[in-house]
Amino acid sequence: MSGTDLIKGYPKYLRESIQNVEKTRERRLKESFELMSLDERDELLKTFHPDYRKEGKRQVKFGPNKGDLMPHEVVDILEAHPLVDPNTIDLSPVDFDVSILIIGGGGGGMTAALWALYSGVNAEDILIVQKLRLMDSNSVMSQGGIQAADKTNDSPTMHYLDIIGGGHFTNNPELVRTLVMDAPLIIKWHEELGVMYDRVADGTMSTLSGGGASRKRMHSARDYTGMEIVRNLKDEILNKNLPVLEFTSAVELIMDEYDQVAGAVLYDMETHRYHVVRAKLTILATGGFGRLHIQGFQTTNHYGATGDGVALACHVGAKLKDLDSVQYHPTGAAYPEQIVGLLVTEKVRNLGAQPVNRNGDQFVYPLEPRDVEASAIIRECYERNKGIETPTGMRGVWLDSPMIEIIHGEGTISKLLPAMYRQNIRFDIDMTKDPILVFPTLHFQNGGIEMINDKTETSVSGLLACGEVTGGVHGKNRLMGNSILEYSVYGRRAGIFAAKRAQKVKLGKLSLDHVGRYKEMLKETGVKTTKKAPILLPEYRGEGVLSRALNLL
Repeated sequence: MSGTDLIKGYPKYLRESIQNVEKTRERRLKESFELMSLDERDELLKTFHPDYRKEGKRQVKFGPNKGDLMPHEVVDILEAHPLVDPNTIDLSPVDFDVSILIIGGGGGGMTAALWALYSGVNAEDILIVQKLRLMDSNSVMSQGGIQAADKTNDSPTMHYLDIIGGGHFTNNPELVRTLVMDAPLIIKWHEELGVMYDRVADGTMSTLSGGGASRKRMHSARDYTGMEIVRNLKDEILNKNLPVLEFTSAVELIMDEYDQVAGAVLYDMETHRYHVVRAKLTILATGGFGRLHIQGFQTTNHYGATGDGVALACHVGAKLKDLDSVQYHPTGAAYPEQIVGLLVTEKVRNLGAQPVNRNGDQFVYPLEPRDVEASAIIRECYERNKGIETPTGMRGVWLDSPMIEIIHGEGTISKLLPAMYRQNIRFDIDMTKDPILVFPTLHFQNGGIEMINDKTETSVSGLLACGEVTGGVHGKNRLMGNSILEYSVYGRRAGIFAAKRAQKVKLGKLSLDHVGRYKEMLKETGVKTTKKAPILLPEYRGEGVLSRALNLL
């Protein structure tokens, strides 16, 4: 297609569909689109949500989760050969001897480090290991906001009920209770750090709705919420002189003779040298697995999100939970090709943008729970065939962003959605005047390492976990604004508990014997693979490059 066919960033044939959107706008402003019933939601999910595609999963062959169904891409890293050959690693001398090792330098890891420090652990007894740079994480890419029930018309009980319902009643009730009860405290702490949440004229924090929420409890910093929070966390880390190893990956956990996790083997990605860390407590805060591209979906996730924490935990026998469930954000960018898969924050919809098909008809309420919203978009594109096809063969629907300015006034998008505006205007798409094209994108790892209590303990002694790498809080579906909250609440609790517990831990002789046992299990169960895990970085060369046009049905 030649450059002369482009008008304001869109090919002519797409602009014909945009005219349909413009024609129906006045009618849609007057209409109200109702939420689905529970039965309607259930039927939609079972028919169209990728989690229900049997061909996308298989059973795990061994370990604590033997027999559990998980996506092929997840089972691949659980049934891969460990990256480390224990015969080539000398565990003595120890390179770093600390009380608390934190693997992951995103929001959860930094929060855990700070609260360990606040709880009395000396800075030099804490070590943060980060695969890329400090802050490089899904945490910094979060946009929409953080939920907390701190208004007079709301309560933690209502927040709790929303989360349980959104998770299809599969959540761990104790973990959800702790999440909602600690939420107001987290907002207060963020304020003390310097996080600049949006406020109304009288100085009160403004709050917005989120999909599946019964109250407006979303605290935001425009659509840079994650960046604003993580920026302040990083400043605090640097100001407190907490040790950080960047461009360094944990490639295997270390056990001791008492079957405790006692640190990790690190790999310096610049010098290609291994280092040994002995630690009384190890906190996994490695984030999600978006770069595994479950079922071929594009992803919102940062470059290092390759599911490392799940693989490491599996090697030491930790129990995993809800890894059959994957969150596909309803609105990932579908055009232009350069930004396919990038997040179009839910805040665009809670400000009034409606999902509409190629005829300009709204087909779903904008703020259904994320799995329901995503399923409705997939149905519209692949069963009803009312989506819009891009020049590369990808399908999507319009998100009618100009509705925001019509409802709230000119300048609303530049004020409240500057990141979204900039993401599109770079390609001559002005979302204040034209709709944007969207399709579900792989967003969040709903499950992960099972936390057995609200102290963030796992089923393996000496191993704690917090944030997206864990399972149990969200059940089978996460509501908007609870990911930042989760890593904040449980990062804080991990740091506090680790500081207390480290005073009592006695470590024995260090060992990598569990790696050999894992290899034996692979052999005994007949797994034949050349794959190794953790992956560390995704592969995008040759056959590793994804097809943009999904075959979902």
